[in-house]
Amino acid sequence: MLASQRQDRIVAEVRGRGAVRVADLVELLDVSEMTVRRDITELDRAGLVRRVHGGAVAPDTLARPTDEPGFEAKTTWAAAEKESIADLAAQEIAPGQAIALSAGTTTHLLAQRIAAGTELRPLTVVTNSLPVAETLHRAAPGVAPLDVILTGGSRTPSDGLVGPVADAALATLRVDRLFLGVHGLDASGLMTPNLAEAATDRALLHAAAAVTVLADHSKWGVVGLAHIAALEAVDTVISDDALPAEARIALSEAGCLLRTPHEPGTTPAPTKEH
Repeated sequence: MLASQRQDRIVAEVRGRGAVRVADLVELLDVSEMTVRRDITELDRAGLVRRVHGGAVAPDTLARPTDEPGFEAKTTWAAAEKESIADLAAQEIAPGQAIALSAGTTTHLLAQRIAAGTELRPLTVVTNSLPVAETLHRAAPGVAPLDVILTGGSRTPSDGLVGPVADAALATLRVDRLFLGVHGLDASGLMTPNLAEAATDRALLHAAAAVTVLADHSKWGVVGLAHIAALEAVDTVISDDALPAEARIALSEAGCLLRTPHEPGTTPAPTKEH
């Protein structure tokens, strides 16, 4: 199939359905994800579709930095990449630590890995994520403890607990490492569409001796209403191999260690002041 034929098909799918995911187009067109993303980028430049996180929508659909997808919707986006990111993140955990997991689908996958076995125990996990807490509550039994501390707060569409109650609880805690999921990031830093969630994420950052951000490549360049923190506040970013060159340069300039499946890293990044 020629590029023009593929792009015509993509436009037809978007017009017919209003929105389409990259994963669905890969299956429909029998091409690579990179090819689909390239086609969407070209169509976006031509004004025929609008590129969004995980796919494309009709060009007359407004892009709002306050848009916050629900937890279930986000689980289908970049699913394979998130699995590999969670695998790498689990390698940063050692028995005896106290860690924090923010709300998010990738942090939830990390929680599943923690819950699946007992090799990381004893472990204390602080979280503001209802799905994370539930997964860890149902963890496989073991001799060594798996302690879970769930903050209170107001529930977001992505099943996180945020707001003054969560912030106050986190202000009294200290953890060895935070694993933070984000809505988007670019050279200016980490972003979320939810103002209260941004404040709670900052409380998580202040509670942590080290910060690891979990973000697949499609998060780069995604804008949110609220700025959480600069890249300089992050020690490590775990992503996938499709992370664009501009992102790699920005992370390097900010002093962030980048880990991907084919660039796993060998030396932990120095702990920064948070």
